Amino acid sequence: MSNKVYVTREIPKIGLDILSKYFEVEVNKKNRPLTKDELISKIKGKDAVLTQLTDQIDKEVLEKADTVKIFANYAVGYNNIDIEFAEKRKIIVTNTPEVLSDTTAELAWALLFAVSRRVVEGNNYVRKGKWKQFSPKLLLGQDINNKTLGIIGAGRIGKAFAKKSIGYDMEILYHNRSRDMEFEKEYNAKWVDMDTLLNKSDFISLHVPLTDETYHLIGKNELDNMKKTAILINTSRGAVIDEEALVKALENEKIWGAGLDVFENEPVVHNKLLDMDNVVLLPHIGSASTETRDKMAKIAANNIVQVLNGKDPISQVK
Repeated sequence: MSNKVYVTREIPKIGLDILSKYFEVEVNKKNRPLTKDELISKIKGKDAVLTQLTDQIDKEVLEKADTVKIFANYAVGYNNIDIEFAEKRKIIVTNTPEVLSDTTAELAWALLFAVSRRVVEGNNYVRKGKWKQFSPKLLLGQDINNKTLGIIGAGRIGKAFAKKSIGYDMEILYHNRSRDMEFEKEYNAKWVDMDTLLNKSDFISLHVPLTDETYHLIGKNELDNMKKTAILINTSRGAVIDEEALVKALENEKIWGAGLDVFENEPVVHNKLLDMDNVVLLPHIGSASTETRDKMAKIAANNIVQVLNGKDPISQVK
């Protein structure tokens, strides 16, 4: 009898084609995440589940996953899955690392440019018919060249983000749990403590996973320690920033602006952020390029193929 695979949201065709070649595949066709009850019902009797970040695979779900051998997360992050309990249940968990590093780094740079040069404000200004003539003081932004770039988290995405600064003659500061001498040598980056990075950087970009240690990593004290001209970029996870503290910092002009692809309670966005011109908001599209999402689909699908054929997965979460 063919193995059964459940896909919690429709992914690119290339991934579904791989799964359908070997297994009986069922896909959630609803344009929304499943409720917990729906998820538990759908994974019953399945051998593998291909999940999204919006699927909370907690202890309750894992306890009901009697036949599931693998949860293949369609993302590099996996804070939506109780990894420790999955290990106890001897259920393999995989993710899709590496292939989305450049794509997410590109989006972080898009946010940095958009906020610093007030791109969205300018677009709206023109579309609303407000532009009547050239004005020497209209929508003045900030230069990027010769500024200090602060990177918090020097993993794959953080390094890709640093690489893309070449050509802008920027000083690169970074903070990581451990120093990376090769990274420092290649990009002339300097490891500093968190306080120094916050105090010295003109642009600060977050590239850390969401863990107990990084929850609200950026709060009131950290925001107070930034330059008044600083721009904060977040393409990691929303809860890395205390969103209420960020709103107050922006309201009180403690920092100059922010570019956010992720939010603490997404898809709900703090209502005050919605009204701020100095904040650019995106709907969690860090990896959303056709090429990258295809690669992610292939990795997630092939992880399932490997495991259900008794082989080691490509990218198991340790």
